[in-house]
Amino acid sequence: MGAGATDAGATVTLGVSLAVPEPYGTLLQERRASFGDAAAHGIPTHITLLPPTEVPASARPAIEAHLAGVALAGRSFRVRLSGTGTFRPLTPVVFVQVAEGVAACTRLQERVRDPEGPLARELHFPYHPHVTVAHGIPEAAMDRAFTQLADFECAWTAGGFALYEQGTDEVWRLRREFPFAPRPGMPPGPARPQGPAPAAASSLDVTLPPAACRPPHQRRTALRPSATL
Repeated sequence: MGAGATDAGATVTLGVSLAVPEPYGTLLQERRASFGDAAAHGIPTHITLLPPTEVPASARPAIEAHLAGVALAGRSFRVRLSGTGTFRPLTPVVFVQVAEGVAACTRLQERVRDPEGPLARELHFPYHPHVTVAHGIPEAAMDRAFTQLADFECAWTAGGFALYEQGTDEVWRLRREFPFAPRPGMPPGPARPQGPAPAAASSLDVTLPPAACRPPHQRRTALRPSATL
């Protein structure tokens, strides 16, 4: 077989997500690393819309065209993160909860996985938007993640989503951003902060306690996990 046949059979692993904007994306990534999660710096902080999905490399143009259409039909929406949750004991994951924007995320991921589109697929578990902050690490470290981020709060306006590709080094890299159609008088963009000065990071709302504030035995009821990046 020639090189052309090999290329024709090549596949890539893609994911679609809402990025958590700065400074919170880096803050949560660093906290995830501090709990001993070695994958922290290979996964941008995000809310999954499409879990890791292997597709033919040749399908990328059609996939990007599909996602552009999904974004064009979408509108910006408010996202608020608040507190922690866990999928334990079913799956060793601790996450920051999506307190506002759940319905919008759910509708969006359904459009991304349109049964007639190039990313049609089933999920292993019911979709549950969240931001992973610990995955597959020792229980004591999972407990620290749960308690130390229990009072975490932040909010922003999601102005679009992004396509990521996993490299052979297992690092996820941004391939393309897809801004939603702008509302009248508002510029398009992947994320906009709340408040009167949307360009300033200080207008974002975040609370992060310096110490643990809720013991592990008071953790919230475990939820069934959705697949995540």
